[in-house]
Parts: sequence; C-alpha cells; structure tokens
Amino acid sequence: MDPKIYRIRYLNDELRTEGICRNGRVVAAGRLAQEFEKIGAVGAAVAAYDDWNEGDDPYGEHDFGKLDVNGEAVIWKIDYYSLDGMHGSEHPDDPAVTIRIMTLMYAPDY
Repeated sequence: MDPKIYRIRYLNDELRTEGICRNGRVVAAGRLAQEFEKIGAVGAAVAAYDDWNEGDDPYGEHDFGKLDVNGEAVIWKIDYYSLDGMHGSEHPDDPAVTIRIMTLMYAPDY
C-alpha cells in the first residue's frame, strides 16, 4: 500500500474510532444534529464500523461508510480542508496542514 494512503487511513481511523485526532472534528448534520439523544449511538456504531468494500472505499482511505443504526440508515464521510477551512487540503496525510471533519447524518438527508 502507498505510504500516503496508509497514513490517511490511519488518521481517518483515529478520528472515526476515537472521535478525536489532531485537527479533527466530528459533526452531526441534518435531522441527526437535532436529535442529541441519538448522536452517541450513531458515533458508537461508526466507531465499530468495519464493512470496507471497494464500492464505499475505492481508494482505501476509510473515509466513507453507510450502516443501519436502530432501524435508521446512516452515512458518515470524512473530508479534508486546509487550515483556513476555505479550501480542500492538498496533503490529507499531514495533520499539521489539514483539518479533518467527519460528518454523521441520516442517509436520506444527504
């Protein structure tokens, strides 16, 4: 595996499983953002996620997934931004120059 992809995967898995990482944030969007009592269950399910397949993870970065949480279809996505938050990061493998944001939401809200 390309060392850059391996590093991106490591950082993404750190954010996904721990909920924190250097310059990393987790946000809830759509209806989920208003359902505070469900965010914890969704976060725990995403942390345990391990259904990696080429359709959802074609580059091996572990940056997207979809799953069912208590009968609700949920998706999560990790995006990479420059430190100013205005542009995509050119170096998602480097947490010193990248803000990593994982968004949790109900699939129909996407």
